[in-house]
Amino acid sequence: MKIELRSAISYRIVPSDPAAHLFSVVLTVPAPNVQGQVLSLPAWIPGSYMMREFSRNIVQIRADAGGKRVALRKLDKHSWQAAACTGPLTVHYDVYAWDPSVRAAHLDQTHGFFNGSSVFLCVLGQEATQHTVDIVCPRGDGYADWRVATGLPELNAQRYGFGSYVADDYDALIDHPVEMGTFVLATFKAHGVPHDIVISGQVPNLDLARLAADLKKICSAQIALFDPERKRAPMPRYVFLTMALGDGYGGLEHRASTALICARADLPSTAAPQEMSDGYRSFLGLCSHEYFHTWNVKRIKPAAFAPYDLRVENYTSLLWLFEGFTSYYDDLMLLRSGAIDQPAYLKLVAKTINNVLRGSGRSKQSVAESSFDAWSKYYRQDENAPNAIVSYYTKGALIALALDLTIRTETKGKKSLDDVMRALWLRYGQDFYPRGKQAGKLTGIAEQEGEAIFDEISGLKLKRFFERYVRGTEDLPLAKLLAPFGVSLKDGRHDGKPDLGLRSVRNGSFCKIANVYEGGAAHQGGLSAGDLLLALDGVRVTATNLDALLSRYRVGDAIVLHAYRGDILMAFDVTLASDSVPQWSLLAESKPLTIARKRAAWLQPVLD
Repeated sequence: MKIELRSAISYRIVPSDPAAHLFSVVLTVPAPNVQGQVLSLPAWIPGSYMMREFSRNIVQIRADAGGKRVALRKLDKHSWQAAACTGPLTVHYDVYAWDPSVRAAHLDQTHGFFNGSSVFLCVLGQEATQHTVDIVCPRGDGYADWRVATGLPELNAQRYGFGSYVADDYDALIDHPVEMGTFVLATFKAHGVPHDIVISGQVPNLDLARLAADLKKICSAQIALFDPERKRAPMPRYVFLTMALGDGYGGLEHRASTALICARADLPSTAAPQEMSDGYRSFLGLCSHEYFHTWNVKRIKPAAFAPYDLRVENYTSLLWLFEGFTSYYDDLMLLRSGAIDQPAYLKLVAKTINNVLRGSGRSKQSVAESSFDAWSKYYRQDENAPNAIVSYYTKGALIALALDLTIRTETKGKKSLDDVMRALWLRYGQDFYPRGKQAGKLTGIAEQEGEAIFDEISGLKLKRFFERYVRGTEDLPLAKLLAPFGVSLKDGRHDGKPDLGLRSVRNGSFCKIANVYEGGAAHQGGLSAGDLLLALDGVRVTATNLDALLSRYRVGDAIVLHAYRGDILMAFDVTLASDSVPQWSLLAESKPLTIARKRAAWLQPVLD
């Protein structure tokens, strides 16, 4: 497809010193503001709701025009204003890139990765102008085999090659992360749309064919969910950018790609071609989650994100709908696509239930409040988080489950949450990034607007549901809702098992308390997060033997725990309580054919 190039803001980015982790960027502004052009780097990246102050990584910056130096005045922590000049204005700056996450930029002799929000200064007032970027290979024979992977449309570059790329506007420019290096690559088509899988990092015996086959099923099922008739994807091409490490897990969604981090052990191996390990299942769930965001949050958006203001926090109480519902569908689509079976799916749902019930924070904060407070609480969790907050991911997923089951039951199977998601897509998502010159339809879901759509599409009155479980803090009646589908909720806890009511982590050879759960034995005995456990009734506690030591005791027994708090040795009298860790499991029971059909319609509808 030939791209019509207009007068564009242009960037040139070079991995100028991989050993020092430096990208050098040259920004050219053809027609700067005559009163002095303001330039700004985003303070956060969409999908990760925390102020990250990317401008702190700009090492040095200067500007010139017509061969003469142009003064730059710092306006605030992430903005500069150039002195008035006649264009073009050229800005030179270096960016330190040593953040091994999916959110920023990373560069060394093995690979380079960046999100545009970390490296591309925004030309304020000209965000809607076309932007181009020339991605340059680092110098040296050691980089001769490097390639480029990105969802950006090529301008003067071959696919996977260095050269020029183009974006319709600044928002599009920073919504296509870039990977460069000696990655491995596989491509498949889902309903005619090419999808690339890019794996960076050393992964012996990687079963790339299996990964491609599994992802094809998952992507095809999601496309069919949102567009069951035409099965048309919302992007012309999609890229899974994956960095495989010794340990790690995470992902960040973009409009036509996702950036992922995983442990190399979680990727499938040709040495065990039939094995579905927990790690691989988890990685497929991560891919499914980020891919579902292609519709839900990248195009179906809260009004607060349409458009984003990347200089300040953008508050919304709807993240339970965007992250929570995506968390419900990510595992459900693994099942519906055939990547996992029904027992494996029910096990994943039970894990989510147990995670939500573990913390008392769920009784103090609603998912609507958790969404609004993401900037100050969810993304800045401390050791007291389980006792103070609820996750809009996990409880949001249970809300989606409960709504799906409620709608299916009350409408006798005529409607479901799938119908609501398709309605949201048709009204808010499908025209958000139209192709061609037409400007985007920047509309989003208002804070109370989404609830009305649930009523409209289902034909039910769901206000009380939202008051109790979304704006309120009540636990969801999942056992009651699952029963009509022949799924029972079983409690596997052992009342006779003693429990301290804490979560510990390894700290060298020590056992360190990470969290103390409110109301538990450790809390009642005065222990705190950060304490290093040394001895239980005079017997040494190590990083691995706490459970074995506790197994020698009964509920109600009094014990003495010695621990370091800082550099002070302290003793604590603790009375052991019964096991308080939720151990719910889901069981699909043998039921009459009518109930089996209802369960099949929910879990495994036909998605070609």
